[in-house]
Amino acid sequence: MGVVNVTPDSFSDDGRHFDRQVAIDHGLQLIAEGADILDIGGESTRPNAPEVRLEEELRRVLPVIEALAAHHVPLSIDTSKPEVMRRALAAGAVIVNDVRALQEPGAVETVAASDCGVVLMHMQGTPRTMQADPHYDDVVADVGGFLRARFEVLRAASVAAERVLLDPGFGFGKTLEHNLRLLARLRALDVPAPLLVGLSRKSMLGAVTGRGVRERVHASVAAALIAVQNGAQVVRVHDVAATRDALALWAAVQARDQDPKNTDA
Repeated sequence: MGVVNVTPDSFSDDGRHFDRQVAIDHGLQLIAEGADILDIGGESTRPNAPEVRLEEELRRVLPVIEALAAHHVPLSIDTSKPEVMRRALAAGAVIVNDVRALQEPGAVETVAASDCGVVLMHMQGTPRTMQADPHYDDVVADVGGFLRARFEVLRAASVAAERVLLDPGFGFGKTLEHNLRLLARLRALDVPAPLLVGLSRKSMLGAVTGRGVRERVHASVAAALIAVQNGAQVVRVHDVAATRDALALWAAVQARDQDPKNTDA
């Protein structure tokens, strides 16, 4: 999943893709690099990010979705607002990616009334408060329990299980230790749907490597590879080409290792 931020305050690209045509061109570049999905967002969810009014969020994302829908790559709308979900789906998006796990009034009903895919993410607090003092009794058990509960809410609304992806929400109300523990124990989340993981360029990588945001490509690729090794089935990334190359090599090695004909002479 390639990231297209149509925001002036994204942590990862300093708003470089806020211009509509630049965002569209960036999406096309990610498609050329091999993105299987494009995730388009018009409201930053970095720590302390201000809220964006409905009209402004629609103004940012709808033209980008309409332009990229013709290129036959599934589009995801990264939003928590039910009206943005509805309008984005009508414009050509086929997935709703919600950092609030459809907890806003009307969000579950919006998804249930469509046939779209949906990503439910765990976040402790809100973008403005989430990093104040995150605390868990057991981060793996707590995050896994939340995701299972939100999955059951969708099932109760007659949303088919195969439409759902679950995201543990790295960096969303979690310390470095929480994030590292989650990454190490992804399979222990024990969730009923495939995992989507977003680690690309995040501050946890900077904390480990000492690198700035734009210097975290290598750490981001390594994090994506670890996530896939530990059970993630979708990775949300900024650096599509580099990530695909690393995963292609890993997959090739895995295939040889599991081939019963591949024995040492």
